[in-house]
Amino acid sequence: MKRTFVGVTALAIILFSTTLGSAHTSQPNTVTASTSLAPKEEIIHVYGPGGPLGPMKELAERFTKETKLKVEVTAGPEAKWINQAKVDADVVFGGSEYMLQELVSKYPELIDEKSRTSLYPRAAGILVRKGNPKKVEGIRDLTKPGMKIIDVNGAGQLGLWEDLAGRQGLIPGIQHNIAISVKSSAEAIEMWKNNNQLDAWITYESWHYRLTEETDLIQLPEAEKLYRGTPIAIAKTTDNKKTAQQFVEYLKTEQAHQVFQKWGWK
Repeated sequence: MKRTFVGVTALAIILFSTTLGSAHTSQPNTVTASTSLAPKEEIIHVYGPGGPLGPMKELAERFTKETKLKVEVTAGPEAKWINQAKVDADVVFGGSEYMLQELVSKYPELIDEKSRTSLYPRAAGILVRKGNPKKVEGIRDLTKPGMKIIDVNGAGQLGLWEDLAGRQGLIPGIQHNIAISVKSSAEAIEMWKNNNQLDAWITYESWHYRLTEETDLIQLPEAEKLYRGTPIAIAKTTDNKKTAQQFVEYLKTEQAHQVFQKWGWK
């Protein structure tokens, strides 16, 4: 009987020691799991076309530096970002008022129309080759025989050349000289860089500041200029409405306006 009791006691001691050891060794795993549940860094996700990327990116970096709130700007042709924007967009901007309206119509669950506001206008101008070899001085020069024009039929530039030309009765002459028509500025830039036979591009003045090595800018007289807006809005799906609105308000400050002006906005 004594021998049996001693054996049971020894077994109990071994089992207790094993359980204690297991609990001790499992403790770091418990701490690691708890650490992995820490809240993620809050990021303001901003989406829109490539045209306003220059000032948007610069101001996002300034805003982050000043407030410690991170802003991530994704810009370019709509097809490259729209699916992700549906998932995590906080702010959406347009390259013109009609562009943002198209997004509202196509994706009614994406944009809160009540939050929509306009930032700064930008003027249309003419981009030509460095050194202006065709001696373009204004819109009328684009009707000359042999001129080759690239046109962006979309991306905030829909009808831009027609509106400018129509004021002076130059629609037939310019239409005749349109050599290539594309859907986005990204396509136009690629064409411009790879085809030096293209002489001119009627677009926003702001694109020159993104293409200073490849273009000269011909500014139109103020009486002939055509302006389009730069709208911005809060996304309906955002979980960061307060910080998203804070960023939008920052873009409306005079400091932000000066940055837009540096990039070719009025």
